[in-house]
Amino acid sequence: MRFLRLGSDGNLRMYSGGTTAMTWAALADQCQVYGYCGNMGICSYNESSLSPICKCPSLNFEAVDVNDSRKGCKRKVEVADCAGNVTMLELKQTKFLTFQAQQIVTIGITACRVNCLSSPSCMACTSTSDTYVLYCYMKNTPDFVSGYQGPVLLGTSYIKVCGPVQPNPLPSDQIGGDKKFRESRGWQVGVFVAGTLLGLAALVGLFWWFRCKNSPKFGGVWAQYTLLDYASGAPVQFSYKDLHRWTKGFKDKLGAGGFGAVYRGVLANRTVVAAKQLEGIEQGERQFRMEVATISSTHHLNLVRLIGFCSEGRHRLLVYEFMKNGSLDHFLFTTEDQSGKLLNWKRRFNIALGTARGITYLHEECRDCIVHCDIKPENILLDANFNAKVSDFGLAKLISTKDQRYRSLTTIRGTRGYLAPEWLANLPITSKSDLYSYGMVLLELVSGRRNFEVSEEINQKRFSEWAYGEFEKGNVETIVDKRLADQGVDMEQVTRAVQVSFWCIQEHPSQRPTMGKVVQMLEGIVEIARPPAPKALMKGSTSGTSTNLSIQASAPPPSSSSSFQTAGISPVVSERIMERPYPSVLELFEIKSH
Repeated sequence: MRFLRLGSDGNLRMYSGGTTAMTWAALADQCQVYGYCGNMGICSYNESSLSPICKCPSLNFEAVDVNDSRKGCKRKVEVADCAGNVTMLELKQTKFLTFQAQQIVTIGITACRVNCLSSPSCMACTSTSDTYVLYCYMKNTPDFVSGYQGPVLLGTSYIKVCGPVQPNPLPSDQIGGDKKFRESRGWQVGVFVAGTLLGLAALVGLFWWFRCKNSPKFGGVWAQYTLLDYASGAPVQFSYKDLHRWTKGFKDKLGAGGFGAVYRGVLANRTVVAAKQLEGIEQGERQFRMEVATISSTHHLNLVRLIGFCSEGRHRLLVYEFMKNGSLDHFLFTTEDQSGKLLNWKRRFNIALGTARGITYLHEECRDCIVHCDIKPENILLDANFNAKVSDFGLAKLISTKDQRYRSLTTIRGTRGYLAPEWLANLPITSKSDLYSYGMVLLELVSGRRNFEVSEEINQKRFSEWAYGEFEKGNVETIVDKRLADQGVDMEQVTRAVQVSFWCIQEHPSQRPTMGKVVQMLEGIVEIARPPAPKALMKGSTSGTSTNLSIQASAPPPSSSSSFQTAGISPVVSERIMERPYPSVLELFEIKSH
């Protein structure tokens, strides 16, 4: 008979034929058990004992319990209370165990130490290396610091202390005697050999550094390290080869959108991610990395978190956290055969509120306002608990257009049915453009149907027009998804949501509220005035997603271009005026000159 036991030392072991015959252990080296020596305790071995020994990093620390070294250590003077300079205690051949992959960056030992010292959240760090790459493991507050020291460990660790540094004294068995002298000589020879090898490695590294810095082909490499030097929580850079392997050759496709296709992948640490292959990126290497840094600096409960990126030649990818339930459209526009995926009203309202909060953060709480430009159900993802998270934010800046003065229909970033009128009227694109798209999504959450679909049931009208007519008649319940008829629906919330959606899809941007105000209206904090009828300035075709869009002017255009031509206006300008209700500023100057 066999059984497993989790011991008080934190190790899991298998026993066979009784309680003493151990046949297997999860970790053969006890010092590798996380937290074995308590917080800030260092685990090691000596020649006189095969059992692990727990000690404090230096005399700057003291044991929590002098009778039990496994309870860890604490600083004699906390970093926050330090009257002098805060410095880094160096622990050679020591590493701090860590579990979180997002704390790993690929920078050198000096940059690792400096980054941790300058970061208020970093308490300790470990610099290790394999054959080709240097890794820096950051331990941020309030992380548990668990150390392991051994003669074969190829790593150096640092921990913050209040200066000056007070190293631990050498043990008595290393002082005096011929044997100790020979050991000291052996140690000196080892240091000399190691120093020589490190010197050669440094020379090779400097050679490659100068080559990368001065070569156009490798010019972006230095930008990468510059970017990672300034943030301990910087996005991880992945190689295209690794992402190709982790996504199984980009075979498991999760979906596709205006910015590229998304594939499921599993990282080396078994973390499931979604890798988006970006298309149409025309920016330089450094600018792309800075935009990625901006996206990764946005942290909100209702925004999809960016884990890392890849930038190798023409390959540009963003790696996001994986959302188990996928996008909102898979649940909102279900068929009868997929009734098990139908969202009840409570979840729909929470999704509407969570989405509004995420967009509010982008518009009003970030250092720079981020306009999404493509709010739609496909870009609203749901986690395992059906919490809404907005994705693809910040990507509009990555897609460059050659001439913003005359944007053609092919350069419009958005999706039919959700585009604000100003996209096609040559008006400025602001955060209010996202309000229009959100209003359309909110109406779809209430109705469970696409806003651009027409049918006999709604008299071949646009759904938003038909819905406002029903709202005017007081028939709000007819707008609600008929599949929710046998479920509990809060009609007060429904009425608030319908009114908010009509305010959001007003023709002129100035008539739309801010997203922060939308959150307050949905929560019932502020009163909602009766919305006016939203006039349709834009009408989408029945095919395509971002093109084949025409304009339906609020006032009839001139019957012909002859009147413009007789006034001396060029045919090119008169044709532009015929195409849309609002001419551009440059065209107005040309009209004025004539």
